[in-house]
Amino acid sequence: MLVIHWWVYLVTIAILAALIAIDVAVSVRRPHVPSMREAALWIGVYVGLALIFALGLGVVSGWRWSGEFLAGWLTEYSLSVDNVFVFALILASFAVPAVHQQKALLWGIVAALILRGAFIAAGAAAIQRFTATFYIFGAILFFTAVQLLRGGEHEPDPRRNPIWRLVARLVPTTHEYVGGRVFTRIDGRRVATPLLLVFVAIGSTDVLFALDSIPAIYGLTREPYLVLTANAFALMGLRQLYFLLLGLLERLRYLRYGLAIILGFIGVKLVLEAAHHNFENLPEIPLWLSLAVIIGVLAVTAIVSLTPSAAPNSVERPARPEPPTRAAGVRR
Repeated sequence: MLVIHWWVYLVTIAILAALIAIDVAVSVRRPHVPSMREAALWIGVYVGLALIFALGLGVVSGWRWSGEFLAGWLTEYSLSVDNVFVFALILASFAVPAVHQQKALLWGIVAALILRGAFIAAGAAAIQRFTATFYIFGAILFFTAVQLLRGGEHEPDPRRNPIWRLVARLVPTTHEYVGGRVFTRIDGRRVATPLLLVFVAIGSTDVLFALDSIPAIYGLTREPYLVLTANAFALMGLRQLYFLLLGLLERLRYLRYGLAIILGFIGVKLVLEAAHHNFENLPEIPLWLSLAVIIGVLAVTAIVSLTPSAAPNSVERPARPEPPTRAAGVRR
């Protein structure tokens, strides 16, 4: 068992908060649409930080924990690629100006980090109390894998999101964007701009999709600290990944099949691990095999998708709906 003292959690959260604060400062000071070169550079920084963390974890606590972190981080990062398309749909549905999309993504991801933290804590408590939780998580992953294989696409409608609907009902909101402001004043009243609803939509929708990613990482490690840090490092570079991959997503036509294989494999690992407590003769899937499957499937999926012979993605994107912010005008 990995022993993590309370002060290690505090230091880790403080460092992650400092990294996010730097990101926020850069985004607020110079709102712009990042170039592919800038996005790639930032992704390299975040990937490098994750690898440095894994190295430090291996030296201080042992290479087993480093391997579990890497497996979890790779899984979360691969599932985050799928979330990029979700974010694109949300930004389109709210008609967010291109120059403010970076800010919208940043604060939405910060909200997602906070909400995921609560979700991770709840999952850890459930696992400690009930071994049967692994069977439930395994069932969730099998169901998600089948849905992906059947060709289900993520087409979230923010207006169906209960958290978004609650905020839109309670908070007076303008019809139009006011530069990059989140709040403004109209006739002396302090009201929110549509950017606040975008933050809420991205953060809460990400947590809905975490219903498969959190069980997936708990299939690779039971340590809440590793689950938290893997999620944090995967999400922190997601904004830059959006701008880098947005034009490439249509060519990753086999991405959902690769993700389905990974989720199904981890589902099997979860069920075997839970059943092993009752039937010791049942095999367990070792960590090295988990890492090999995740890396191998991602590599094959990317290579097959990007080969010149692969036809362009024939899936049509849904037409951009009317911005839902019109229904959330300033209330008297």
